[in-house]
Amino acid sequence: MLVNFRNILNEAYHNNYAIGSFNVYNYETFKGVIEAGTETGVPVMLAFGEKYLKNMTLETAYTLARSLGGELPIPISLHLDHCSDLNTVFRAIRAGFGSVMYDGSALPFEENLKNTKLVCQIAHACGVSVEAELGCLAAGEHSHEGLASDVEVYTEPELAKRFVEATQVDALAVSIGTVHGMYKIKPNLRIDILEKIQKLLKIPLVLHGGSGLAEQEILSCIDRGIAKINVNTEISLYAVEKTANLLAEKKPHLSEVSLSQIDSVRSIVKKYIAFFSSQKST
Repeated sequence: MLVNFRNILNEAYHNNYAIGSFNVYNYETFKGVIEAGTETGVPVMLAFGEKYLKNMTLETAYTLARSLGGELPIPISLHLDHCSDLNTVFRAIRAGFGSVMYDGSALPFEENLKNTKLVCQIAHACGVSVEAELGCLAAGEHSHEGLASDVEVYTEPELAKRFVEATQVDALAVSIGTVHGMYKIKPNLRIDILEKIQKLLKIPLVLHGGSGLAEQEILSCIDRGIAKINVNTEISLYAVEKTANLLAEKKPHLSEVSLSQIDSVRSIVKKYIAFFSSQKST
């Protein structure tokens, strides 16, 4: 069933586990993520980014999510990921998305706050949840989000408190040392910053840049309020590698390529679901 993310994130936050938010942009990724959630019985988020509008429209994304997951027993949230354009955010709400991420992190603080507050007012009136971001992630290897010129800016805890109180956002993405893409060197996660943010905000926090993080690093973040973790790059790299191997072995029918890619997506998503929920309270 399609839901907004408020209830599933709040449950994860209060029960010490995290929900995986996995990027989707074609039939194979939608199908693979939903199958992984169904097989594990764990809620999943389908993260459709603004940049994937060249792959399909917002309306097509909603129709695909509803067709594949609308009748299933597990909660599935169709989420607009990393969107800096207000018009696209409002179009996603009209299209049926259960949650939206307005990303004004590149803007001055006051402008980000003003725009996010407007998004929250409109989205909440429509029963839609909102994620925002403070701070900025750098780009790692094979990143398909952000720019190569992006410079890491850590989230300031006191500014985060002011931001959340003013906007009433449902979840906040924070910058504590992760990157978009795969890591070139071992990340230096600022767990101390995350602890301060958690104590001040007491709402579900979001970690972007989940691909390639060690399991213990992720679990440490979950212990400190991270209730949603984004994964994109590792899924893509694995599916592309498996596709290349398949093409090298034989000349398959296109339908076989599609099935192989669904299996690749499902495999990686199930891996992340397993340890995102490993600390779940019983």
